[in-house]
Amino acid sequence: MITPKVLCGLRAARVSVIATRNVAAASKASDPIQQLFLDKIREYKQQSAGGKLVGASPTVEKELKSELEKLERQFGGGQGVDMTAFPTFKFEEPKLDPINEQAPAKK
Repeated sequence: MITPKVLCGLRAARVSVIATRNVAAASKASDPIQQLFLDKIREYKQQSAGGKLVGASPTVEKELKSELEKLERQFGGGQGVDMTAFPTFKFEEPKLDPINEQAPAKK
C-alpha cells in the first residue's frame, strides 16, 4: 500500500522531470516545427517590447486610446496621473476635545 507521503514525493519528482525536460526543449529544438514555434515566440517578444500592441492597425490603436481616455475620465485620471500605481492614502488625526477634569460633577 502506497502512503500519501510517498505518493506526494512521486508527484514532486514527476513535476521536476517534466520541468527539466521543458527547459531543455526550449533551449534547443530538435523538430523543425518546434524551432519555428520558438522563433515566432522570440519575434513576438521583440515586437511587443515596451508594452506595444503587436500588429495593431491605426484604427485599433485609436480605439484603445479612446477607451483609455474614457477610463481616465471615469476614474479620476488625467495628465500625469499613473493609473497603474497603487493609490496612496493619507489619514489625518481627528481633532478631539480635551476632557475637562475640573468640571463639577452633576448630581
